[in-house]
Amino acid sequence: MPEQKIEGINPTRMELLEIRKKLTLAEKGHKLLEEKRDALVEKFFGIIDKRTKLYKQINIKFKEAFSDLIQSQMILGENKVIDNSNLIENIGEISFENDNIMGVKIPKMNKDNINQNVKTLYSFSDTCSKLDDSQRKFNDVLINLLELSDMEGKIKSLAIEIEKTKRRVNVLENNLIPRLYATQKYIEMQLEEREREDFFRRKRIKAIMESKKE
Repeated sequence: MPEQKIEGINPTRMELLEIRKKLTLAEKGHKLLEEKRDALVEKFFGIIDKRTKLYKQINIKFKEAFSDLIQSQMILGENKVIDNSNLIENIGEISFENDNIMGVKIPKMNKDNINQNVKTLYSFSDTCSKLDDSQRKFNDVLINLLELSDMEGKIKSLAIEIEKTKRRVNVLENNLIPRLYATQKYIEMQLEEREREDFFRRKRIKAIMESKKE
């Protein structure tokens, strides 16, 4: 299928210069977008790998924390564990801000106000070490879950930006650039045809004038 040229273009030298400028810009833009797409994809899969590793760590910590919790319930009783679980310092609050990855704005949790070493307020004489272990491990899991949420946000935002960048690359690669090339070729052919016609016209005029002189 022949490439479609841009409609409404006059085959003049000025138009040819404009088309060449647009083609140069389109090719530069295409290259930059390809580089951006490839860098975003690399970043995307890098975060995917980190998320996979963190997810495995969280599963292990969850199992260990629940194991300690169950043992503490067996030692102290479920009701006493529930009562003591409320006697813990406030962990703090999270706030949200924007991170920037290659020009892509990504929501990010600010964990500066999160207390990663929460102290228990219950009496150690009324509890057991397994409850302390469970509390500490669940606190670690919570911090990891916040990190995981950040990663999920990055993955989602990068996936959207990668798809947008891919569409722009495809539009340039499969639509605009081929049409600019086709238009450039059309104008060049038209100009060459005009030059040939002018050449034969001048040659014919010259031949007529010479024949009149004779």
